[in-house]
Amino acid sequence: MENKLTIYNTMSRRKEEFKPLNPPFVGLYVCGPTVYGDAHLGHARPAITFDVLFRYLQYLGYKVRYIRNITDVGHLTNDSDDGEDKIEKKAKLDQLEPMEIVQFYTNRYHKNMEQLNTLPPSIEPHASGHILEQQALVKKILENGYAYESDGSIYFDVEAYNKKYQYGKLSGRKIEELFANTRQLDGQSEKRNPYDFALWKKASPEHIMRWPSPWSDGFPGWHLECSCMSQKYLGDTFDIHGGGLDLQFPHHECEIAQSTAAYGHEAVRYWMHNNMITINGQKMGKSLGNFITLDQLFSGQNDVLEQAYSPMTVRFFILQAHYRSPLDFSNEALKAAEKGYERLMSAVEVLDRLKPSDHNTVSVDELYAKCFEAMDDDLNTPILISQLFEGVRMINSIAAGKEQIDTEQLDKLKKLYHDFVFDILGLKTEGETVGKDHEVLGKVLDMVMSIRTEAKQKKDWATSDKIRDELKAAGVQVKDTKEGYEWNIE
Repeated sequence: MENKLTIYNTMSRRKEEFKPLNPPFVGLYVCGPTVYGDAHLGHARPAITFDVLFRYLQYLGYKVRYIRNITDVGHLTNDSDDGEDKIEKKAKLDQLEPMEIVQFYTNRYHKNMEQLNTLPPSIEPHASGHILEQQALVKKILENGYAYESDGSIYFDVEAYNKKYQYGKLSGRKIEELFANTRQLDGQSEKRNPYDFALWKKASPEHIMRWPSPWSDGFPGWHLECSCMSQKYLGDTFDIHGGGLDLQFPHHECEIAQSTAAYGHEAVRYWMHNNMITINGQKMGKSLGNFITLDQLFSGQNDVLEQAYSPMTVRFFILQAHYRSPLDFSNEALKAAEKGYERLMSAVEVLDRLKPSDHNTVSVDELYAKCFEAMDDDLNTPILISQLFEGVRMINSIAAGKEQIDTEQLDKLKKLYHDFVFDILGLKTEGETVGKDHEVLGKVLDMVMSIRTEAKQKKDWATSDKIRDELKAAGVQVKDTKEGYEWNIE
């Protein structure tokens, strides 16, 4: 692990050198989806962000246990412990069992993740599969005096916790501000304070998803599952907890409080949050109704889409922005990403066809160093991509005969692109898109070049040069050889 990876720790609000608790092992927990609908573009960002982190940590030689949960119970329609369970509500609408909804949308989520070329996590625990463990955690918090029972429900006592620890330290919120900004909701009178949150909820008579407990037939609070499952599989203290910025409060704040109340110390050493994808400046989300599902993106079947965008175009679009920066959806941005992706993959194809020379006029070492520097600086994928495009100029110059590369440097250059483009960024060739476009372009060039050959045979140099110059202006480099001609995209 010679590389000094730095990551921005949301808790400390600064970049820190990553030093795992028990090297070479790394524990990584990322909040997964609540499976009551199709995954949308907003879900793709954390999936890709933490996939790149997972890939890079493994590339550096760490043995990573990557946990990404499935929320299939307890996430209510209102984050203040009010309303129906989101999955149960969908099940009633579709006249299905809740677990049919869970299975259906989990399968579709997995399919989308595979299309985006994200690696599967090491373990994917479901909240409903860890009810006993969650009840045990509730008991521990109760025993330590940081929770109370009210009419069969158990609530976390934020005020009691705040007397010894600091509630709100991750998001920078103070309990006084929470009290001033939290209104009392209907049905919340059983709480001592409106900002207290549910650890266990007593199920109403019509509630389908319920389990027996010492307090009532009910279900766990939404925040409880992540505290429980992260520490079950990664230990009382683990390295990295990731998720979207929208989960910072209240979800992650409540996780910290639960774990600290139970064990007397915080569980997470590095908190990482990806920023939001917006559409017209507003956060994209199911609750707002402004989302575009991944299936719609891949098929083009949404009124705001001007065309279909391939999974790798979407992945490249997300990687072009730093994960902590907001990213606004637009057709123009996705079209630009499509061109950028195709240009990069075309350069990789050209690189694979390059033949070594006896002499060498390029050095790959500096490019390697800059690529690692970008990744080590808090996973700066946009800078990495810009460095890879600097390398594209080198590849095209070699292909055009302007530079020469020997066997050693060529092998190093091929390894660089294989490592960073495929292994770390997780991009891949898309035969049905890039390959097809390449084939069509090849046929068009064959036709154009046959016209140019006829012009040269007739000594019509003006037409011959015009074709060459127009192709060059369009970004196509043509090189005449004894065997005919070679071309590549600049």
